[in-house]
Amino acid sequence: MSLFRQLSNLTCAVNDDLENILEKDPAARNKLEILLTYPGVHARILHRGAYTLWQHDQKFLARALSHVSRMLTGIEIHPAAKIGKRLFIDHGMGVVIGETAEIGDDVTLYHGVTLGGVSWDKGAKR
Repeated sequence: MSLFRQLSNLTCAVNDDLENILEKDPAARNKLEILLTYPGVHARILHRGAYTLWQHDQKFLARALSHVSRMLTGIEIHPAAKIGKRLFIDHGMGVVIGETAEIGDDVTLYHGVTLGGVSWDKGAKR
């Protein structure tokens, strides 16, 4: 897929996220405010980049981008996590989405949620 097409898809996906938040969050006043001040939106945008890198076997870069996202937002999303459309992470400090997590469309998460499990066996479905 061309870079132009990927950027176009990203723009559409972010716009869908912003529309969704405007509908769900009574405190949201406009798209610009959401884009600039909602850490959940920042985490989701950065995850899209990390996920793309992960899919192109750029694991180190994907993990590095994911780490930067966690430092900036307080939200930890593994680059391999599969996330559907219009995820809304509201008050997301402490949210953890693990490597094996699969999230469908139109999901809202709040602070302190952990998706994924713990297993000492590598590659185990959790």
